[in-house]
Amino acid sequence: MLRFRLSLLLLATALPGFVSAQTPPSLVENSAMETDVNGDGWPDGWARPSSGGTWESENGNRYIRLTSPHTGGSVMLHNEIRLPEGAASIELRWRQRISNLVTGSQPGLDARIPMEFLDSSQASLTPDLRFPSYRQNSAGWEPKFARLPVPANARAFTFTPTLLRVKSGVYDLDDVVISAASAPAAPAAAIPPSSAPASMPPEPAAAAPEPPLAPGVGAPPELRVQGNRLVTVKGGKEVWLQGVNVPSLEWSVKGERILKSVGIAIDEWKANVIRLPVKAEHWFGKGTKHNVQNDGGAAYRDLIDQAVALAASKGAYLVLDLHHYRAPRPEYLEFWTDAATRYKNHPAVLFDLLNEPHGTTWEIWRDGGFLEEKKKDGDEDTFLTPEEKLHNKRGYVSPGMQKMLDTVRATGAKNIVVIGGLDYAYDLSGIVNGFALTDKSGNGIMYASHVYPWKKGWQKKLLDAAARHPILLGEVGGDAKKMAFIPANHQENVETWVPAMLGLIQKHRLNWTGWCFHPSASPRMLSDLNYTPTPFWGQPAKDALSGKKFPEPAKLR
Repeated sequence: MLRFRLSLLLLATALPGFVSAQTPPSLVENSAMETDVNGDGWPDGWARPSSGGTWESENGNRYIRLTSPHTGGSVMLHNEIRLPEGAASIELRWRQRISNLVTGSQPGLDARIPMEFLDSSQASLTPDLRFPSYRQNSAGWEPKFARLPVPANARAFTFTPTLLRVKSGVYDLDDVVISAASAPAAPAAAIPPSSAPASMPPEPAAAAPEPPLAPGVGAPPELRVQGNRLVTVKGGKEVWLQGVNVPSLEWSVKGERILKSVGIAIDEWKANVIRLPVKAEHWFGKGTKHNVQNDGGAAYRDLIDQAVALAASKGAYLVLDLHHYRAPRPEYLEFWTDAATRYKNHPAVLFDLLNEPHGTTWEIWRDGGFLEEKKKDGDEDTFLTPEEKLHNKRGYVSPGMQKMLDTVRATGAKNIVVIGGLDYAYDLSGIVNGFALTDKSGNGIMYASHVYPWKKGWQKKLLDAAARHPILLGEVGGDAKKMAFIPANHQENVETWVPAMLGLIQKHRLNWTGWCFHPSASPRMLSDLNYTPTPFWGQPAKDALSGKKFPEPAKLR
């Protein structure tokens, strides 16, 4: 028998009614589960379970509920979908909610969605297909997404949400959309269920670029630059971005509570934007000595997809931050070609091209040029000509920020780009003195400034540019414990600095993402893993996100 191993990608996507203009027609009849023409109390086109299935209504929305009939009992919602000729891949989108779940004592007795591809004789072509399984309750309704390549000779696909011999449980499902595409799907990251063989290796990354992530309905409106503000493309309504940085993907390929942090920042802290730092080498699966990946970066990229889709489903934006320093490198062009293609024209995604430029000139920052990397001179350097010294220098030729921007636009992506100035992205004085970039085909540029309690010259370095361009304070915050790498007398105390900075932000309606929504990344917004805000920075920032007004600072720093 043909054994066709497939990897399954599960990620958050849009919330109710997420069939968008970019999503092909569903192969599932009555995907939204709203109609019952024959009046039998069950949605049209869905096979009714013999027991344990009910058609529910909540706030005007209809959905199917599976309820465990008794301890150790099972209930399943079986669906067999005929595949169209030439289907090379399928995409599945659905919403689910799991509650009151008490799993069985043995592995595999849980909430799950078995899936199979069948040939014309109803034989399974995918006995090793890895399907999702769940052993805990969800945090309310959760959106899910899967992309699967269709094996040769497949004629049908089965999708069977199930409560399998659990002690108790309620499994709600809605908006099940299954669509087919003629182009092959890129293999996704493996997420083995409890029943999958432990020895099954991860699938290798696909060489071909993965298709753009569809936003789905529920995503926030697309933005463009208008003067020194961000406005919606449709209607021109101003949008003021206020949120937090959710870190760890810059130091860990697996991340640390990324999705939980995104959800809490938006739902509980009222953020409408998340800045997500990422690394180029992790994106491509190169990792580091401590972060070795063997899937070509597929799982890393899939996790970022989940973060994007989760933020979008909640109506929030996500700033994808390439968290590298100093100046653009040639390899960053490869990253932005791939990332911009993946998220091009996604209304929720903005591109922060380079975290903190520094140690260069405005000319090289914009146009590129040679940057020497530090090296102690050798004795022989005394005897070399200037030409020989230049030849022997260690360094690289930076393509410059304009080239980075042009690389994004070459993919067809119109997404707003975020571009930091010099002095670790604090200084924007060059932007108003002849070094602003040119964006001929996109939705515009938002310049970034990172502001901490030792940064002086707010007017020249920040506010002059803010009068002409939209600004993102991509990193901002202060810690009660002063930074060891800056003289203490150069750092203002947070008791006076934090309210002054929040007052400045509110007076000028500066877009901002506080650093940092993590208990170990200073300046800390969180005291612990329970998301308790620090009193010196987290709580005032949370108050500001919730609408509290701070007084205008009595003086500029």
